[in-house]
Amino acid sequence: MSIAIDREKCVGCGKCSMVCPGSLIKMDGQNDDRKAYIKYPKDCWGCTSCIKECPVNAVEFFLGADIGGMGSKVHTENHGDILKWVIISSDGNRNEIDVNRRESNKY
Repeated sequence: MSIAIDREKCVGCGKCSMVCPGSLIKMDGQNDDRKAYIKYPKDCWGCTSCIKECPVNAVEFFLGADIGGMGSKVHTENHGDILKWVIISSDGNRNEIDVNRRESNKY
């Protein structure tokens, strides 16, 4: 399991770096030039904490063939109380799963 960070989209907020339980995501550059990167992607645990924190969808998680992803990628989009999980398959198809944060831990 691994993530990819799109440095073009990254705004350098550092949220992904702060929540990574393995301290795998680092920040480079100074001030306005700061960008996130992962030095050893193969060490990623697949917890998805970073993709849930990224405000600009710069972090994507690869869904490998072993879990049926066949090269798909997933990211999240925040819409108030709704956390939208967006899955982009290798052929470009987009699927979305909406999770209401207020209801997700209700039971």
